[in-house]
Amino acid sequence: MVLLRRVIGDALRARRQGQHRTLREVSTAANVSLGYLSEIERGQKEPSSELLAAICDALGARLSELLREVSDTVALAEQLPGVLVPMQDEPAEPTPSPVAVRKATNRGVRQVTSDGKVAVSVRQDSPLKATLRSTRVRPAERDVVCAA
Repeated sequence: MVLLRRVIGDALRARRQGQHRTLREVSTAANVSLGYLSEIERGQKEPSSELLAAICDALGARLSELLREVSDTVALAEQLPGVLVPMQDEPAEPTPSPVAVRKATNRGVRQVTSDGKVAVSVRQDSPLKATLRSTRVRPAERDVVCAA
């Protein structure tokens, strides 16, 4: 099952790293402890709306932008069977998506989907745990991802 706090944490970390900023810089600007910000980015803690707004402000991002990105990621994950609900039996027909790839790995089932703007990779670690990674697709990569 995909945890919302992990998707939020991944989105915050991606923005911070995209700006080449350290945890210390952002934690100071947001007035939150470095350790707590680290736990938020790793999906171990779920920030309050006030704290999330302060972190977004420290990153120079709008809260609505971050939430839209998180929403897009979750929407793509919903298209992959068994990601947001515990996996029971395989569905007869997988839910269609713009681009979806599914393969077995030694760490569970890995699924990848993209809508041309966001690519989501999901590794199903167990029936109740999934690791979700999302990335923005750059214009040059869109053609490659959509053609796959």
